[in-house]
Amino acid sequence: MRNLASRSISRSILKSEPKTVSPAPRSRAGCWIRRGLQEVAIESTPGVLSDHYDPGSKTLRLSQEVYFAPSVSAAGIAAHEAGHALQDAVDYFPLEARTYIVPLVQLASQIAPWLFIAGVLLQLTSLAWVGVVLFGSSSLFALITLPVEFNASARAQKSLVDHGIIRGGEQIAGVEKVLGAAAWTYVAAAVSAIGSWIFYVFVLLSQVRSTHR
Repeated sequence: MRNLASRSISRSILKSEPKTVSPAPRSRAGCWIRRGLQEVAIESTPGVLSDHYDPGSKTLRLSQEVYFAPSVSAAGIAAHEAGHALQDAVDYFPLEARTYIVPLVQLASQIAPWLFIAGVLLQLTSLAWVGVVLFGSSSLFALITLPVEFNASARAQKSLVDHGIIRGGEQIAGVEKVLGAAAWTYVAAAVSAIGSWIFYVFVLLSQVRSTHR
């Protein structure tokens, strides 16, 4: 593998993309027209597993243990986050959809438990169902996240190989292992979110049946 810190790998991937990337008119990033992805800032951020791309500020943030590391695993993570920037540049719909529903999911996660508990305790079925529906927004978010993350990982691996950052079967297998492990965490999160939502549905249905006996 080329002896590059992960911040340099991210920048290399973004700079190598065509400078004529021209998002659709609806894009929030219309100022990127014919300027490519060099506008994306790359920063170090504190914390563990805090790596992420912020489409609002066009900033790619890497945890310090990834930002300075020249390892295969760090390269995979950095390239994955660069993949999100590439998605943003071409108006990748699942990423846009996820970005738009974030405020709704955050609000719903705060309100839903109180509505559900109040509805159950006061036997106000309609109120409890509102809480269940709001709980469902977390499941929707988790499902939308899956294609976003899998696509970013695919872009990451392709970029690392195409740009000669990783070479040979061993390094490619190492990146695949890192990206695969990350992908399965999102699958687990989606299964957990859907399982929790189904639990609340069953709890409410059980209460409805008991009140009609």
